[in-house]
Amino acid sequence: MRAELEQTQALTFDLFGTVLDLGGSLTPYIATFLEEQGSEADAAEFWQQLRYRQRIEQYQDSLVELGHSGYLGTVEKAFSYVCRLNGLDPTRDEIKRWMESWQQLNAFPEVVPALDRLRARFKLVALSNGNPWFLDHLVKNRIQYEFDEVLSVELVGIFKPSPAVYRRAARELDLEPHELLMVSANSFDVMGARMCGLRGAYIDRYGLPFEDTEARYHPDVTVTDFTALADALDT
Repeated sequence: MRAELEQTQALTFDLFGTVLDLGGSLTPYIATFLEEQGSEADAAEFWQQLRYRQRIEQYQDSLVELGHSGYLGTVEKAFSYVCRLNGLDPTRDEIKRWMESWQQLNAFPEVVPALDRLRARFKLVALSNGNPWFLDHLVKNRIQYEFDEVLSVELVGIFKPSPAVYRRAARELDLEPHELLMVSANSFDVMGARMCGLRGAYIDRYGLPFEDTEARYHPDVTVTDFTALADALDT
């Protein structure tokens, strides 16, 4: 293990896109929806548009400060936007069925075995943008893993990468920021954590470059999946 990580006491995990395979889980539902709509839009491209738009919705939610709408609120707004972008006008029942598909998210297959390895050395904490009740469902019924803590950004009412999220996590866990290692497949999440003094592990599942930022905010560890993360942390 690298020297700067030797004081790490807890790993904080992003869930959406890091632990949970959003694209793999949701693209089949998108394909069915598009077929029912008689649309020739590509399901994979529709998903990419949706994921991009949802992040914009989250940033706007945080910046405009009209009240935290919650993760699933941004999902629904993004879906509505991308439907209109593709010339679609779903009914309320169709939107409801789309939202229900999010209850069926699956974890990447290597995640739980790697978490079992990591647990021998670290406290394991989910730190997610998700709504608390939604996180409870996903952890219990979809990931099926007992984290030591499950923390939602609703503790502070703003989405990651707001500094308030990472600082509150350290406070909730009664640890110093440098004793936490933020694990995420979203580079903005790792960068946000590093800017607050946390260590960072970038799970580069998607072959995407890291943020164009100062070297001090780069990840301490970059790996392609959780098995490689457990190997890098010597567990």
